Amino acid sequence: MRKSRKAVVKARFADEVRFLGSLLRAPRSVGAIAPTSSETAMLMASHIDLDSGLPVLELGPGTGAITTAILGTGLAPLRLYAVEYSAAFCRLLRDRFPGANFLQGDAFDLPASLGEAAPPAFDCVISGLPLLNFPKEKRAHLLQTALDLLEPGRPFVQFSYGIIPPIPLSDPSITVTKSRWIIRNVPPARVWVYRRKA
Repeated sequence: MRKSRKAVVKARFADEVRFLGSLLRAPRSVGAIAPTSSETAMLMASHIDLDSGLPVLELGPGTGAITTAILGTGLAPLRLYAVEYSAAFCRLLRDRFPGANFLQGDAFDLPASLGEAAPPAFDCVISGLPLLNFPKEKRAHLLQTALDLLEPGRPFVQFSYGIIPPIPLSDPSITVTKSRWIIRNVPPARVWVYRRKA
């Protein structure tokens, strides 16, 4: 059954309150003043190849703005794995998206967070992490670890408010592209796509 406009507005307001509460408690782990816009989320999710049959890995789902777009592609919830640092957000996500695999953990330590039961490979990695809040070395390590979970040519997708790539590249085997500015995002953002050359 489709939600009324009033229910949608109420749910969005509740998410923004949760988001701001989390921002006040741990600003480095949130890194934004509002959840990701639907336009940004849909652009990120458009990189999923449903025909691959592989699961998708989401990093830092927060209140689920990007998760909604990922599942909106038609991806079965069982094919979604997501690593979320906040225990409160993890509980919210499990209630909101039954069947999907939400794992409380540190995205910067993917082997430990995913555990032994995780699939050996993913179709793509979609990240809502506030990467610019972390040291360059930590970001570079995350990218390499994430790309190791993908077939060469498959994307690591990240949005960022910065004008430079959120993860600087020194490895010539990795390419990066960027989208246009998404003005409706608050603040405006770009989507960056990293791939290991096939």
